[in-house]
Amino acid sequence: MIFRWRAPSGRATISCCDGMNAAQPSSTIRLHAGLLSWLVAVLVAMAVLAMPGRAFAHAALVATDPADGAVLTQSPAKFSLTFSEPVSPLVLTLVRPDGSQLALTSFRLNDQTVEIDNPETLKSGTHVLSWRVVSVDGHPVGGSALFSIGAPSAAPVAGEAVDWTLRGAIWVARLFLYAGLFLGAGGAFALAWLAEDWRRGQRLVASALLCGLVAAPVSLGLQGLDGLGAPLARLAAPTVWKTALETSYVWTVLIGLIALGLALLSLAGPAGFRKLSASAALLGVGAALAASGHASAAEPQWLTRPLVFLHGTAIAFWAGSLAPLGLALRQQPAEAKAFLRRFSRAILPVVAVLAASGIVLAIIQVEQPAALINTSYGRLLLLKLALLLFLFTLAAVNRWTLTAPAEAGDTEVQRRLVRSIGIEVVIVLAIFGVAAGWRFTPPPRALAIAAAQPASIHIHTLKAMADLSITPGHAGEVAASMMIMTGDFGPLDAKAVTLVLSKPDSGIEPIKRPATKPGDGTWRVDNLVIPLPGRWNARLDILVSDFEVVKIEAPIDIRGE
Repeated sequence: MIFRWRAPSGRATISCCDGMNAAQPSSTIRLHAGLLSWLVAVLVAMAVLAMPGRAFAHAALVATDPADGAVLTQSPAKFSLTFSEPVSPLVLTLVRPDGSQLALTSFRLNDQTVEIDNPETLKSGTHVLSWRVVSVDGHPVGGSALFSIGAPSAAPVAGEAVDWTLRGAIWVARLFLYAGLFLGAGGAFALAWLAEDWRRGQRLVASALLCGLVAAPVSLGLQGLDGLGAPLARLAAPTVWKTALETSYVWTVLIGLIALGLALLSLAGPAGFRKLSASAALLGVGAALAASGHASAAEPQWLTRPLVFLHGTAIAFWAGSLAPLGLALRQQPAEAKAFLRRFSRAILPVVAVLAASGIVLAIIQVEQPAALINTSYGRLLLLKLALLLFLFTLAAVNRWTLTAPAEAGDTEVQRRLVRSIGIEVVIVLAIFGVAAGWRFTPPPRALAIAAAQPASIHIHTLKAMADLSITPGHAGEVAASMMIMTGDFGPLDAKAVTLVLSKPDSGIEPIKRPATKPGDGTWRVDNLVIPLPGRWNARLDILVSDFEVVKIEAPIDIRGE
């Protein structure tokens, strides 16, 4: 089947090589309906497959073994990284004291922990374990932990330098993708359902759609680069695209491409086909946004994904209608009255859905009002809210002050309305730019999940061993849990256990707290206050008999709040 689409400046036609043409509307509609049904089925299937079975936050490192800053007496046989959620490793590297690097390629995934084999005996000095993983919400996360063998040395150069060129490219690609989805697909819907002359503004909508079609695959490739921490020059490398295809962001791109394609098809053909394909494209915008990202990965999934879907669909309807409406009012004000009337009637419920879904999603992501000021994500949200307040105010003035006179034919008011709509479009683009910046900022919800994770250590001696867990693992009021065993992993029926915490470098002498045994095999210390973050010395005084106390100790890292 061969389709031909003539540029928007001429008459739009669709023709087929098997004899069907525009003069046979029933056959053409059946053909289009069959094609569209297949595309919609694929879209729905992808949307279903893109929904993971459980909710995940933006991954954050919880613990490392060896612990960050630890000094070991001998080379470890393996390393481990524990995160706040399951992750997929992208790059694992050990930087030796002399600055040389060793790629760590042998690892296993054990729930939220990445267990990494150490292929060589490490020499004395300070080493850096550098890691880069991708979380289930599709965003790469990286960092480093330092540990020493024998004694510390000058730390080798390692870490995560920010590639601002790559970040800039990611931001621009996201901005163009948003323009394609919201202005392009949303504009196609407005032309199909609201406009009297559906060709008016078609060129602008088609341009936005083409920008989105180019930006979508480019954005996916940049996701792979960011995941590997590779420079922009490696965009064409197969391993970059393989990495990108393993992230959840691939579903956003695939569904987005289908939505953009459907929107482009809606610019030609019979009215029924245009409306059907434009409607599917609008729904595809919401499905694409719900397939990956911070908000869609938040818990509870049954609420957040539908809200993201509704939020994205409402944005596309509103933002996509603005430019075609402004062009229609400027070029053919008399014919644009019906367009303006339909838009003004539909926009109120759309804005209500947009505002309600956005407020709920913001509450879920931010959690605490203080996070609006204390986090980068919160500050971007405040900037977006300020732009939205300006946009809503301007839209309200347009709706209740300018719309009625413009519909009545007041040419001066129509010119004012065109200028006002132009300002609205500029504000919408600014909001897209702010939203694209969220790509680099984990939400406070994810930071809170990481902060609530326990700090854990394993202490092992010949006489006794213990697993000590302090929850949450940051300074403040905490609870400690201890599992006590003999040195050969046998049961140890201790008569009493005392937890002793000290931080000599901060002038804090031992804090002693007796533990209780609630009956589940563990010992607990509740209502314990750790005043400062940093490295603490944890000691367990285990009363084995009336005449013997076994003392085991190890450092434990307590995070700041």
